[in-house]
Formats: sequence, C-alpha cells, structure tokens
Amino acid sequence: MLTSAVHVLCVVPARIGSTRLAQKPLRLIAGEPLIRHVARRVAEFDLGLRVVVATDDPRVADAVAGLPVESLLTSPALTSGTERAAAVLAHPDYQRHEIVVNVQGDEPLIEREAVLGVLERVSQVGEEIGTAAGPLELGALADPNRVKVVVDGRGRALGFFRTPRPPACGRYQATFQHVGVYAYRARALRRWMALPPTAQELDERLEQLRPLAYGLTIGVAVLNAPAAPGVDTETDIRDIESRLTVASWG
Repeated sequence: MLTSAVHVLCVVPARIGSTRLAQKPLRLIAGEPLIRHVARRVAEFDLGLRVVVATDDPRVADAVAGLPVESLLTSPALTSGTERAAAVLAHPDYQRHEIVVNVQGDEPLIEREAVLGVLERVSQVGEEIGTAAGPLELGALADPNRVKVVVDGRGRALGFFRTPRPPACGRYQATFQHVGVYAYRARALRRWMALPPTAQELDERLEQLRPLAYGLTIGVAVLNAPAAPGVDTETDIRDIESRLTVASWG
C-alpha cells in the first residue's frame, strides 16, 4: 500500500527562463499555457496529492489560477526542478511532508502510472529516490533532447545520458527513455541539496547524475509503453497539440 497521500507533496516546477524554449511554461498548446495542461493533468489523477506549482514568475502562477492546485513563488536563482522542489519542502507550509513527487512542468502528457510507479519505488521498494522510464522510441537514442537511463537487474539507475552511446556502467539490464518525474524521501532530497554539483552533471546538464555520484539509490519504474513526449522544442509543441486533438476526438 502506498504511503498515505496526506504525507505526499507533489511539486510541479516551472522556470520561465528555459534555455531551449523561451518562456516555456507560458507557451500556448491547444490554446492554453503548457503549465496549465501539466497542473490540471496531475490534479485529475485523483491521487489525493497536495499539488504545488513552483515558479519564479507570477505569470506562471496566474496561468494555473482556478485549478485545484497551489502555487509558490521561488527564487529565480534556482537552476533545476529538484532545487525548486526542495525550496517548496523548506517552506513552513510544506515541511511536514515525508515524500515529495516532482512532475516536471514540461510533461503535459505525463501518465498516472508513472507517478504511481515512482511513489512505489520509494514507499514500497524503499529506494531513496524514484524515477520512471519507458521503451526507447525510434530515433530517441541519437536525440540529445531525449534523456536515456541505464537500469540494472534490480531496477536501479546506473547512469543517465543524452549522447547516442550509453556511459560505461559495467553490466546492465537495458537502456530506456527517461520520463521527467521523480519521487524523493524528504531526507534524501535534503541530502541531495547539500551535495556539491559534479563535473559530469554540469557537462551533461542532468541533475540526477549528482545523487548517483554520491551513492544515493534511484529506483526506476519501467513503464510498458514508450514515454509520452515532453516539451523542449517547437516540434514538440506541434506534436503535443496533435496528440491532444486526437484525444479530444476520441
């Protein structure tokens, strides 16, 4: 049984200053801001999670007004979704939560199974951190915008990478396409924030390489279907719009 949802905080980090796509959270997809799609989708999972959009811009908070979610302004100096999730956990209104879920603010098609999967890796399997992945889609291995994860036989992450070749991780079970969702035990998230960044993390622009380098375990919930695309490029916006249109017709 999952840890009681009253102890689980779900943070949706949304930074306005994306380097790959300007003002990404506010970009319109099917007539609505990207961040509104993500926040509404997570709230509609009906998992009883306390959902907070963490942003550095009041316009992003305005974009989710009227949804059954909260919003919190965080420092623009924060550079990652995990830093923003930790900032929410440090706020007096949210410190009591034992587990934090981080659904990246550019994942408008995130699946309920992915959120449940990362929660299970932390609350049932006992990992310090959980994340999710799915089968590699055609062309994903060579696409630097698609993050891949190498997973061992116990379902734990051995490495994350963007380049076509996986890192030298020794023996491993398989390589999957990473999904932008995490769960952390509160103490593991605080420990992560106390650790200095690593050179590899900065070079690859992958924050999850830091806990691996310092010995924290990251369990991977492997989904049966390919990962739903996130939004990093103009092409992604058009792809998401077409998928949402098909879903609405269905």
